Amino acid sequence: MIHLRKASDRGHANHGWLDSWHTFSFANYYDANFMHFSALRVINEDFIKADQGFDTHPHKDMEILTYVLSGTIEHKDSMGNKEQVSAGEFQIMSAGTGIRHSEYNPDSYHQLHLYQIWIIPDKTSLAPRYEQRRFDDVQGRQLILSPDARDGSLKVFQDMTLWRWTLKNNETSEYIAKKDRHIWIQVVRGNVIVNDVKATTSDGLAIQNTTNLQLSASDDSEILLFDLPPR
Repeated sequence: MIHLRKASDRGHANHGWLDSWHTFSFANYYDANFMHFSALRVINEDFIKADQGFDTHPHKDMEILTYVLSGTIEHKDSMGNKEQVSAGEFQIMSAGTGIRHSEYNPDSYHQLHLYQIWIIPDKTSLAPRYEQRRFDDVQGRQLILSPDARDGSLKVFQDMTLWRWTLKNNETSEYIAKKDRHIWIQVVRGNVIVNDVKATTSDGLAIQNTTNLQLSASDDSEILLFDLPPR
């Protein structure tokens, strides 16, 4: 079963400095049918204006992943990290027992575009941690997150993997999932067809009880594919 979560059906909040689209219930947006998907709790697509950002705020017991699509984000946290994460880079933070951080667009002229993704960890009260990485070869299928940090991926405290997958125009491929796994595909850019279901930029696909996924692209495209545990 594949359910298409159209980009236009997501929750939307425009705060002036922040234009944010919520795949799942978040802040003042509530949809009983989209509280989470397996261990995925938040997929927010954020556009942050120049010289603006999130003031220092707390998190606890959550794996927080940021994928920067354009621009640069400046990160500061209570562990003493002060880093910049640029377009194409991933940042993950385990909030664990508690962390405070801020995220800011340091560019005075251009907006920042990113995905912020929250993953429910399989353990609580973890020690807070921070990592970021640029994966140089942005071609084909790349492992971004895994529970054992294999093949150079970032570690996540959950029984899941995240793949960044680029498809060229008219390219076809497949993904074979294990039985009972939940698959979420987020279309970062382009147009893809997954088992005859068409999706375009910023759409999501919630996939259950389907092990064989046939993918094709009608443009140069990029997706994030989350292979998640039954929940």
